[in-house]
Amino acid sequence: MAKVNMAEIKLYPDAIADNRRWANFEPRADDIYVCTPAKCGTTWTQTIIANLIFGGEDLPQPVMQLCPWVEAVFNPEESMFENLSKQTHRRAIKSHCAADGIPWFDDAKYIFVGRDARDVFMSMSNHLERMKHIEDMNALAASEDRPEMPKYDGDIHAFYDQWMNNSSHFFDIAASYWERRSQDNLLFVHYADLKQDLAGGVKRIARFLDIELTEPQYQTVTERSSFEYMRNHPEMVGDLEVMFEGGLKGFIFKGTNGRWRDVLSEEEVGVYKSRAQQWLPNDAIKWLENGGNIHD
Repeated sequence: MAKVNMAEIKLYPDAIADNRRWANFEPRADDIYVCTPAKCGTTWTQTIIANLIFGGEDLPQPVMQLCPWVEAVFNPEESMFENLSKQTHRRAIKSHCAADGIPWFDDAKYIFVGRDARDVFMSMSNHLERMKHIEDMNALAASEDRPEMPKYDGDIHAFYDQWMNNSSHFFDIAASYWERRSQDNLLFVHYADLKQDLAGGVKRIARFLDIELTEPQYQTVTERSSFEYMRNHPEMVGDLEVMFEGGLKGFIFKGTNGRWRDVLSEEEVGVYKSRAQQWLPNDAIKWLENGGNIHD
């Protein structure tokens, strides 16, 4: 298996993530990459994949250890890669980076998870409101000449302006994967579709990953991948008390779509539409807003 060629990777360091860490990653032929902008259903998709890999049986480690975020600067690099190297089962790895910022291998599988940008914004405001140690991470980022993390002080409209003015962190990532949508080893999954039909989404992901289970196993995987089960079994997902107020229940908050309709003004929605059209073609915008299977 080829090593990661960092000369082919565009660098995207920020306050919480640094994709230069891929330099020490040792890939395997059947690796699975979960690729999303933040707050699009990353942990949810990681949980589905982990449960599929183990056929609905108890997981040997929490999802966030089994399927680590390689780029996260708060995740000790040496122990993370050591853990990945010891995994004898099929592996899954998470990224929040644009498609040109991660390694691509023909014999690996990639899953991009999308969501309406306005729902992402609502989820991000809760995320930053509950996130701990932001000041410390920003101080470290500033000392290493990396961009700082945005702050949320409770003024959701001011934060919306800030988020949209730096909207490349969502739209650029989405656009980079949309350009690759014809690749056979890339699957597009939408948050709203998983909400509407989790069982169908589980089976669709399994088919893409060439994982075959019995019907009872699919039912168990679906149950263990539900929001309710995840929130009631934080030990399956991972310890988030260190990073988030309320732990996993604060991290996986409402999980609903459409809350922006009661928050954003008509003018603010217009800003979203302008930004989306700046970055994405109309078919990509339509998919992000509505979901559906682009591969049919």
